[in-house]
Amino acid sequence: MHTVWVRLNAVVFFGLSVLLGLSCLAGVSKLGHSLSYKPIIKTLQLNKLRTLKSHGGVDRALLSFDIDADMRPAFHWNVKQIFVYVVASYKTETKIKNNVVLWDKIVEAWHPDEKKILREENVLVKYPLVDHGDELRGNEIELQLMWDHMPITGLLYVGEQDKATTSTFTLPSEYQ
Repeated sequence: MHTVWVRLNAVVFFGLSVLLGLSCLAGVSKLGHSLSYKPIIKTLQLNKLRTLKSHGGVDRALLSFDIDADMRPAFHWNVKQIFVYVVASYKTETKIKNNVVLWDKIVEAWHPDEKKILREENVLVKYPLVDHGDELRGNEIELQLMWDHMPITGLLYVGEQDKATTSTFTLPSEYQ
């Protein structure tokens, strides 16, 4: 006969196996949701360029922007939070692709629905737009909203604003 410990071990590990199986099914059940239900982004545009300066061979721009985005469609029962961030993209002669995160925010599922709507004007960036090659002046900058779904269980998903709806602006060719 088996001892109590062997039987307890079998019951505990059977329970853990069932829990693992249910967790995998929960993660797979909403796999396509994030591709179909994206946030509604009405506005993401430059409000004001505050400064464009050079600091020891590094160009640095401080700016503010307006944002109006409804994050509610991106939520479902398996999303714990969404990490939202604004990315500035530009090209230089030495580097083809430059992406700089300017601002971020965490929107949690337990927040009321009005907190899931990002509607702010004249938002100062948290992180400056910096180019280490002294090539920021005169460049065309594209602002794009991106987000990471952080599920309770399952795979992480990264989403981004459609390129057709992004806003662009050109930095001045002289320092300010």
